[in-house]
Amino acid sequence: MSKVKKILPGFIVSLIIAILSQLLAKVIPNLGGATIAIILGIILGNTVIKNPILDAGTHYSEKSLLEYSVVLLGLTISFQTISKVGFVGFLFIVIQMTITIVSAIWIGKALKFNEGIYLLMAGGNAVCGSSAITSIAPVINAKDDEKEMTITVVNLIGTILMLALPIISTLVFAGNDLFKGALIGGTIQSVGQVVAGATMVNPATVDFATLFKIMRIILIVVVVFIFGRMHKYNLKDDFEKEEHKKGGLFSVLPWYVLGFLFLCVLSSVVSLPSIISETGHELSSWCEIIALAAIGLRLDLKAFMKSGKKFAIYGLSVGFIQVVVAITLIFLLLK
Repeated sequence: MSKVKKILPGFIVSLIIAILSQLLAKVIPNLGGATIAIILGIILGNTVIKNPILDAGTHYSEKSLLEYSVVLLGLTISFQTISKVGFVGFLFIVIQMTITIVSAIWIGKALKFNEGIYLLMAGGNAVCGSSAITSIAPVINAKDDEKEMTITVVNLIGTILMLALPIISTLVFAGNDLFKGALIGGTIQSVGQVVAGATMVNPATVDFATLFKIMRIILIVVVVFIFGRMHKYNLKDDFEKEEHKKGGLFSVLPWYVLGFLFLCVLSSVVSLPSIISETGHELSSWCEIIALAAIGLRLDLKAFMKSGKKFAIYGLSVGFIQVVVAITLIFLLLK
């Protein structure tokens, strides 16, 4: 019971910020609840609500709720998505993600960031923002502050792309909803930002953008596995390398990624009632928004600002490359 009492204050504050963010999102729909939650959390956590009594609850909300969010995403996704956009659409996503990951790692190393930062940035941008970062963090032994700062940067860059890509896609692809959906769904970081960005165009673009985004999410399992192997390979201690070679897929992937995979397979082979997938989507969104509020509350703004310039250069560079590569691939593969 004492553990629950310790968790409760931080969880309640995170929940209140999440609810307030969702209400504000109705007034400022272009930002979305997730972005508002992390911004409000940062402001309040570094001013009026900076209190050690919240630490246990915000840590729980950040860690556990994001994990539950990843699992619940599996109820909203099926492998049939790939067939809807065809092999060429799938190839577009694979190439787009690969170039994003390679670019993020290369730029991260050039800017002297450590492995934890550049792998989290690579996965967060290539796959699905906070969910991907949460899934990758334990398999590469990333520190909490690395995870928090990376989630913040990825969400902020995602917000910029969410506002910019509806305009860019319309200018470049005019009335072609498939191409506009491919650009938005193949580039923007989080699911919520993809839907919000595509909604600014039209309903058809929302459908295509969601399909392309879902394909990226399905590949989270592959990305987590590869990043886990990369981290083990980079370990300096030969004994640790040997130990980590034992096992395989199930020894590398965290429980919640396996949970996501199980529910994804289940929703692919069994026709689940729409209420289940809709409830899963709603719960996943709420878990993510509460967790992002907690991350904002826990983020040390002074420490973040010290790395702010480098992080800004890093995030904007990766975002720019994603957009340019996506437009190029759409012309080469889809047109």
